[in-house]
Amino acid sequence: MQKEIIISGFGGQGVLFAGQVIAYAAMDSGKEVTWIPSYGPEMRGGTANCTVVIADHEIGSPLVKNPPLVIALNLPSYDKYEPVMQAGGTLVVNQSMVDRGAKRTDINTVFVPANEIAEQIGDKKLTNMVTVGALLAALPEVTLETIQAALKAHLPARHQHLLPKNYEALRRGFESAKEQLAVAV
Repeated sequence: MQKEIIISGFGGQGVLFAGQVIAYAAMDSGKEVTWIPSYGPEMRGGTANCTVVIADHEIGSPLVKNPPLVIALNLPSYDKYEPVMQAGGTLVVNQSMVDRGAKRTDINTVFVPANEIAEQIGDKKLTNMVTVGALLAALPEVTLETIQAALKAHLPARHQHLLPKNYEALRRGFESAKEQLAVAV
């Protein structure tokens, strides 16, 4: 088993943290993992993405050209990664930042109103966790429970009070995606 994930968006959307949480969860579950961040020189508003590879064997290369799993937190990321995804893959799209539908019919495109869900929970910074939860609906190798355990284990002490809201964001994203993927089958 080898799963390749790209998470992409604007700087400040929590792209790199989302990838780290997935990587920690897989690593803590005994999987082989790579996490590679990539971002522009801008602090906020520039592009940011990261690649996470999860495997049950040694990973030969951390580079991914045609990812089977993508989280696109904004329209430029959606435009960039939709055309290069593997057929049959799953693309989680932050519907709050995207004004068009899917162009491809050979991939599962899951639209999640992540900004709105995060705001309902009470913190717009949770958008990334909503989309991570949504991705988990297509990534059975990493469960909600392992992501929650990774957050608890790796979140700095000063942020531990945020765990309940992060858990809710993950759960709501997962439920939203699960409904859409069930309809697509």
